[in-house]
Amino acid sequence: MKFIRTTNMSRLDWLKLRTQGIGGSDVSAILGMNNWRSPYQVWAEKTGRLILDDTEDNEFIHWGNIMEPILAKEFEDQTGKKVFRPNKEFIHPKYDFLRANIDRDIAKEPGFLEIKTAMEYKSSEWDGDEVPVPYILQVQHYMNVLNRPYVYFCALIGGHKTVIKEVERDQELIDTFTPKLVDWWQEYVVADKKPPVDGSNSTTQTLRELFKTDDGETIKLTESLNGQLRIRKQLKQSGDELSSQVSLIDNQIREAMGTASEAENDSFKITYRANKKGTRILRIKEK
Repeated sequence: MKFIRTTNMSRLDWLKLRTQGIGGSDVSAILGMNNWRSPYQVWAEKTGRLILDDTEDNEFIHWGNIMEPILAKEFEDQTGKKVFRPNKEFIHPKYDFLRANIDRDIAKEPGFLEIKTAMEYKSSEWDGDEVPVPYILQVQHYMNVLNRPYVYFCALIGGHKTVIKEVERDQELIDTFTPKLVDWWQEYVVADKKPPVDGSNSTTQTLRELFKTDDGETIKLTESLNGQLRIRKQLKQSGDELSSQVSLIDNQIREAMGTASEAENDSFKITYRANKKGTRILRIKEK
């Protein structure tokens, strides 16, 4: 099994390592099955367009990291199994960009342990045999990379309830999504080609990060975007301002404008300038 040792690796170096391949948390995002990350965001991260931050992402991740060793000990106490940190990034034997960073390995058996925390309102996602889809995709990807037969979850729900579940390898599922990951990596990361934007908040925030400032330039919009702007006008007139289609079109405009301050065509004029707080505001007006 090929791997890269991560012992004593700084968080920044670890984040840089993560850009070199597809990890478990990337799978659901690439497949469009993640509410928090989009394929466009993953592409921007893997191609180095988003600046790496060596601080903790947010308080949820911060407390998740604090709880991880506590939950690992709880798993040992409840099951009698012994776990340990592998301190390795594992590499798929055929595709070196398919990677796995598991939370804990289990002594003297082929399974491994993934540790999760969930808010109380998410508790139904762990009812019975249920496991959230992004986590299922994550561990099936790990089992593929490591060639393992099963995994255990130890999840803390709402800060007071511990759930332990075993999930077996699903080869049919692995064979379904793995070619999609391989094709996505080759088409967008290796070829350095932008994936299509979508209307997700993740893509919106990524575009705002990529094009933080405007340069005063005015650009001409393509005819295809003019058609999208007409659709946008109809949606807003119908009162469907929160439509995902409106968000999609807005993101298409943001990407097309980049750092330009203004854009126009025969029918529309658009400004995309920073306000006093430094946030760029998209304004679209029909001529």
